[in-house]
Amino acid sequence: MPRSIWKGAVSFGLVHIPVALVPATSRQGIDFDWLDKRSMDRVGYKRINKTTGEEIDSENIVKGVAYQKGEYVVLSDEEIRSAYPEATQTVDIIAFIDAASVSFLYIDTPYYLTPERRGEKVYALLRETLAQTGKVGLANVVLRNKQHLAVVMPLGKALVLNTLRWADEVRGIEYLELKDEAINAELNPRELDMAKRLVEDMSEDWDPKAYRDSFQDRIMELVERKAREGELATVGTPEAPAGKGAEVIDLTELLRRSLESKPAQKKGAAAAGKSSEADEAEQAKPASKPRARRKSSGEGEGGKPSKRAG
Repeated sequence: MPRSIWKGAVSFGLVHIPVALVPATSRQGIDFDWLDKRSMDRVGYKRINKTTGEEIDSENIVKGVAYQKGEYVVLSDEEIRSAYPEATQTVDIIAFIDAASVSFLYIDTPYYLTPERRGEKVYALLRETLAQTGKVGLANVVLRNKQHLAVVMPLGKALVLNTLRWADEVRGIEYLELKDEAINAELNPRELDMAKRLVEDMSEDWDPKAYRDSFQDRIMELVERKAREGELATVGTPEAPAGKGAEVIDLTELLRRSLESKPAQKKGAAAAGKSSEADEAEQAKPASKPRARRKSSGEGEGGKPSKRAG
């Protein structure tokens, strides 16, 4: 079974669907570690004062936010913690919107939603309702102290949660400052027809497995070959308790009460989700890294920076 990183419930109206959240992607790439060529010891990272060049102990480091050039506002760890959104265990659907209205520019990270015990029927009900209406659920969710806007959408027999970028993270088309010649260009009908025919001739079914990262493949082939030839150098987060599944009672009654209840005051897109009784999310441990490998995906923040090949 895939390992979940979060357990809670999808909520809309008075209906709760106990679910687990499973990453839908795996980030790949080559991770180069720094080594001292004289001893093959790993080279670490130091906290350096950029003015004096001196190494700084962790107890002398504070966190600041640049306010204007050369000036920072210092915030304590307590002040930062107090600003975190409330860590609920609910994917709180605040509205249903047309699936076609969500621009791909806003789609950030996909996750699978899997039903927990006693939630299978209402999970299927939401999936089929969304598929037949062409809608997606716009939701608030907090993952690891970070607040997200998200959409819940059907994908075959499953439900998917896609976190969204906030509006101020997406640049509008006006950012390009397109010239009038590009916007209002007069197109020759004959040229447009020929372009359409070319597109049709080059059209094919999308098969993501047909495309690979050639740099990554070549580097790993080189690593494997050198390892086989003996060119090897020897180089000298506890899980939180699982959240409790939400109780599922008579589904027909919940739907009836949801329809009869007065419309609740609309929540803003930036509002945090409703509280639930579930415990804090189960957090996946980062996998230990082999000496030479493709970089695996991870949800945790922080840690040693990666020297990624560009």
